[in-house]
Amino acid sequence: MFIYGDDSLSGPNQIALLLSAALASLIGVFHGKNWLNIIDTISKSISSTTSAIIILLLIGSLTGTWLISGIVPAMIYYGLKILNPDFFLFASCIICAIVSLASGSSWSTIATIGIALIGIGKVMGISEGLVAGAIISGAYFGDKMSPLSDTTNLAAAMSSSNLFSHIKYMMYTTIPSFIITIVIFFFLGFNIETSTTQNINDLLLALESKININYYLFIVPMVVVILIIKKTPAIPALFVGVLLGALFAIIFQPQLIQEINDNNSLDIKSYYKVIITAISSEIQITTDNNLMNNLLNSNGMKGMLSTVWLVICAMTFGGAMQATKLLKRISDPIIKYAKSTGSLIATTSGTCLFFNLTTADQYLSIVVPGKMFENSFKKRGLAPENLSRTLEDSGTVTSVLIPWNTCGAAQSAVLGVATLTYIPFCFFNLISPVMTIIYGYFKIKIKKIS
Repeated sequence: MFIYGDDSLSGPNQIALLLSAALASLIGVFHGKNWLNIIDTISKSISSTTSAIIILLLIGSLTGTWLISGIVPAMIYYGLKILNPDFFLFASCIICAIVSLASGSSWSTIATIGIALIGIGKVMGISEGLVAGAIISGAYFGDKMSPLSDTTNLAAAMSSSNLFSHIKYMMYTTIPSFIITIVIFFFLGFNIETSTTQNINDLLLALESKININYYLFIVPMVVVILIIKKTPAIPALFVGVLLGALFAIIFQPQLIQEINDNNSLDIKSYYKVIITAISSEIQITTDNNLMNNLLNSNGMKGMLSTVWLVICAMTFGGAMQATKLLKRISDPIIKYAKSTGSLIATTSGTCLFFNLTTADQYLSIVVPGKMFENSFKKRGLAPENLSRTLEDSGTVTSVLIPWNTCGAAQSAVLGVATLTYIPFCFFNLISPVMTIIYGYFKIKIKKIS
């Protein structure tokens, strides 16, 4: 990271993780661990991310078909007309929070609403780090508080607490953290320079000249959101979104497809070629406005390959660390520092962050600390809701702040913003672990076992 900075996701991080996995494996073999067991654990670790990898590829496909169908341009177009630049950051955070709360998925929210908002923010001249911070803060608030969220259910299960009791106790730390976040974004909105109305009008004209903009295009994202709300798994929901995007491109953008294909005639071959290109690799819509041209492009599945590569390497490292018991060797002494309720919660919080850093997976940052500290919380007479709340406040929300973590890599790829660029502005994700530690030391809303 020190040498490559934002470019570290393009290969250096992957190599570092593989070298570290190799070193962990050598240490394990030296201390009597079976090599085949290590490889088997690594294989299981990688296979656990199969769904995430497919989702990433589908997100890449979705951005391509939603671009040529005019869905993303329409979101940008109407967003520029409706959203006031002064309230844009505040509104973006609230919008993402509502969608994520309804769908239970931060990934789906960022891949749909987030892509449009990042484009609108760029047009308004707002720092992409700030916009990404607002999007991620809102999306992770909704994900954390939604009963449909996988991490919310996982945290409750790992601590043996009731799901809705878990959500109720999360509200005590999560709502104050979110209020602070939106207040910060509200005041930041009045202190940033934005593009003039004339510049925005030029961009709107550039969109109108190339793309058939209409309200019917919003049917596709509405269908995807409804499918997710109805608890349809993410993979089929996103796949439907990809297919509908392709269909709407054929219906509403024949002239655009003809131009992209650089062909005088329109036939089945032309449609097929442009749609498959949009799904799989680079596609560009060219207007007479250079700023708009920077927004109207997609890399399809191809753009997600570095992230998939990183996910595989990260899980290889996590599997090697787990198989050789090195994670246990590191984490066991940590429990000894938990001498009081405050220090126990702080230690649990720190351990969640540690596992997000070392295993590069948010699920392991919930599962392993949950099992590690379950008995410690019981011995102190603390209800399981305290543990589940700490797991979410520290494990779920910090995963996106780490460049080599699956969440950090995924959101960076989807939004096109480097993790190190948006970290300072993910106020909700930064405040949440601090808030839960403060509650622990000051014994605020610490539920006891009755």
